[in-house]
Amino acid sequence: MARRTILIALVVFLLTVAFTSPAYCNDPVKKLSRGICNLFTFPLELYTQFADVNDHFGLFAAATWGVLKGVGMSAVRLSVGVYEVATFPIPIPGDYMPILTEPEFYGENLAM
Repeated sequence: MARRTILIALVVFLLTVAFTSPAYCNDPVKKLSRGICNLFTFPLELYTQFADVNDHFGLFAAATWGVLKGVGMSAVRLSVGVYEVATFPIPIPGDYMPILTEPEFYGENLAM
């Protein structure tokens, strides 16, 4: 009886370990999804940066600096997206870590 219980517990443990993954892991699939997300959402950086600068510094700053910041961040997000899609099977930078971290995916830090 005890032997059977130990065997069942071992099988359950092995199945649990085999079919679960860490809650926040970086792997090729996540790198590819980040890249695709960046390719589709890069134009939205124009609006986001304009609105962010407008909220903090006003309309005139947003019309100048906000637009330039939006164009720059759009180019960065597009470039990173192309890079991550092209290199998703290769673990660079170290262990598939994201290049853009704040936010890693567009919209993570937007207020609801």
